[in-house]
Amino acid sequence: MTNYSSYPRFFVSVDCVIFGFKDGKLKVLIHKRPYEPGLGEQSLIGGFVQRDENLENAVFRILKEFTGLDNVYIRQLAAFGEVERDPGERVISVVYYVLINFENYKEELTKEHNATWVDVNELPKLCFDHNEMVEKARKELGEDIKNTPVAGKLLPRYFTLTQLQTLHESIQGQLIDKRNFRRSISDKDYIQATDMIDKVMSRRGATLYEFK
Repeated sequence: MTNYSSYPRFFVSVDCVIFGFKDGKLKVLIHKRPYEPGLGEQSLIGGFVQRDENLENAVFRILKEFTGLDNVYIRQLAAFGEVERDPGERVISVVYYVLINFENYKEELTKEHNATWVDVNELPKLCFDHNEMVEKARKELGEDIKNTPVAGKLLPRYFTLTQLQTLHESIQGQLIDKRNFRRSISDKDYIQATDMIDKVMSRRGATLYEFK
């Protein structure tokens, strides 16, 4: 019979790389840590897992507190467990990336928590290993968006192909040839054209698309 008391105990936390897309830029939600270690330093949104909740429940609890949303897309990425990663205690962190539509979240809650959206390309130095977490999350999102409809979680319900291409470019960090991009989109059966035309962003009028 295993004697659990003979083994060391660790803290388990969840850290959320919360992505949003606005003004043609991929953004990440960060805040100033309200406690030590790292008091006042910029940090990802996260917290400790409680005894009565699983990992996903912990993520949704934290997201509700910071954004007011309880129905968002999350994806587990990896566990960060370097011995000295947190100078306070031995903490194992399970990282998720989260996709939020800017039209839906409650801005007043983020302000209450001293949280701000920053361009992923202008990310400041974050505490501990949080920059590494963002880098990994962006890379994984870049792979996911090529073959799954996750872009629909960041865009308005109806969007132009130009908006979609700009989102891809902001995630991947490089320009994409327009012709090749549109050819690749034509192969996706989860993206469909509507009979609506956007005349706000496009002078000539561009077809609006949606995700099935």
